[in-house]
Amino acid sequence: MNTRLLMMLHVNVTTPQNVGAVPHGTRRIAPISGGVFEGTRLRGTVLPGGSADWLLRRADDVLEMDLRVTLRTHDGALISMRSFGLRHGPPDVIAAIGRGEPVNPATYYFRTTPRFQTAHPAYGFLNRLVAVASGDRRAEGPIYTIHELL
Repeated sequence: MNTRLLMMLHVNVTTPQNVGAVPHGTRRIAPISGGVFEGTRLRGTVLPGGSADWLLRRADDVLEMDLRVTLRTHDGALISMRSFGLRHGPPDVIAAIGRGEPVNPATYYFRTTPRFQTAHPAYGFLNRLVAVASGDRRAEGPIYTIHELL
């Protein structure tokens, strides 16, 4: 299977809201305060307000991620992105991430499946592709390397 780099997405998160214990784990919501994205066919900013990462820590210590963001391209197009994924790894690595320490992304699993929706004709190709991403969790927020499947 072949892929092509679609974009690098840098997301800035603020203090998570702790919902607490829910039937399937522990829920937190991490509001998105902004960010940037860039690829060969699109670039722009992540809009704050309404964008967040809905996180669920399961009993098996796997973090389920449900990222929902609005992207604005350099030419004003709006793109809705929703990405489901999983993050897990050795307890010491996950603890270091929790403390905001830099961690080599090769030492833990962080994968997502972004989906896009837009009405702008210049970016209509996003409505018709399947994408996968790997993540690198930083203190200020995650960095996603997003590839489209060809």
